[in-house]
Amino acid sequence: MNLTESNGLVRSHEKKKNGVAHNERGGSERRRSVKGSNGEGTRVGKGSAADEGYLEFSAGRIGHLYRSACLLTGGDTHLAEDLVQETLGRIFVRWRHVSAADNPVAYAQTMLVHTFLSWRRLRRSSEQPIASPPESPGDGDDDVALRVTLLAALAQLSARDRAVLVLRYWEDRSVEETAAALRLSPGAIRAHALRALARLRAQLGDDLSIFVGS
Repeated sequence: MNLTESNGLVRSHEKKKNGVAHNERGGSERRRSVKGSNGEGTRVGKGSAADEGYLEFSAGRIGHLYRSACLLTGGDTHLAEDLVQETLGRIFVRWRHVSAADNPVAYAQTMLVHTFLSWRRLRRSSEQPIASPPESPGDGDDDVALRVTLLAALAQLSARDRAVLVLRYWEDRSVEETAAALRLSPGAIRAHALRALARLRAQLGDDLSIFVGS
């Protein structure tokens, strides 16, 4: 799924609504359709700066959310799409709180990780690596093969280990920031990271730098 296709997820939460926004006077106003960059309509409240702010934010972040979700799920693109859709829905419901946060981008990524961990606790389903990674313009065959290997290796880790790696290295957060996001101690984060990196290194060797950097 490329970025243009993933933009369709932005409107999924709104499509589930009634199409009517209640105003403060107890009345209602019909929602209007706004064309997105992919030519598809997105339902927003007429004249709502908050809704437009949400749409702008979600359109700008959905690609990164999707790539993060693919790493979290070990390459299950269908589940990744579901997680992004669920996360965008949660962001929409709490948009005023999210937009007022010191770092809305980090807040959204943390919400994605929590959504993933909640799903894992509820479903306990097996995951299968995808045949190809999320699209990235200019990738060569060797790079694609390496990314597939990375996703397959991530799929062998526990959900908690994957969450730690994604926040700590993919999102480049500090140990303390990762601990706060996952509600764990810094020592627990270090232990998860060391164990997970050792397992990845056994499969990827020096190519582990594609994930954690050189």
